[in-house]
Amino acid sequence: MRTSVRGTLVGTVAVTVLAGCGAGESTLRTDPASVGKAQDGRSAASPAATGKSPTGSPSVARSSTPLPAPRTKTVVSWQRVPAATRTVEDSTLAQGSTRVRTAGSHGVKALTWQVTLVHGKVTKRTLVSQKVTTAPVTRVVLRGTKQEPAAPEPQARSNSCDQNYSGCVPIASDVDCAGGSGNGPAYVSGPVDVTGSDIYDLDRDNDGTACE
Repeated sequence: MRTSVRGTLVGTVAVTVLAGCGAGESTLRTDPASVGKAQDGRSAASPAATGKSPTGSPSVARSSTPLPAPRTKTVVSWQRVPAATRTVEDSTLAQGSTRVRTAGSHGVKALTWQVTLVHGKVTKRTLVSQKVTTAPVTRVVLRGTKQEPAAPEPQARSNSCDQNYSGCVPIASDVDCAGGSGNGPAYVSGPVDVTGSDIYDLDRDNDGTACE
């Protein structure tokens, strides 16, 4: 059996196939553009068919790891509430002095948080509520306002008073107790204390007090 292929390009492609001796002649006519596309398809295989990427290297399938879902939990922390101090004036205490009437104490407050964690690490922290569980007690301090009486000023001693006696015994040639039997010329009303020497002999009983 003999097969011959003959083709002529005149606007279309004619393909004549002779099968065996005396066989009939069949002609297949097709468009040249279709033939060109078919030839291009046979010459260039697709990347999927060859198992290679367009650059020529083997393609690698990419696998994505899902991110872990965030986890939330509730956490309670405690905070100190400082105690206030109040000062009250007290007229029974000396002015400028102070005394603590109530010691006072600090309070406690509970803070509730919602915490978000990813891979065990805190990524978000939100304050949900806060509540005073123990109220603080105010510290009370008393401050005195009472004024103490002023101390009496010491009596000024005249240069004419003898320094051996308290009060003022005049300096003279002789001093006697007023109302006594002495004849002066100077007199003093008692009692007076003898602080030095009894130069005028006013303390007759020597008890330290003259003109009793």
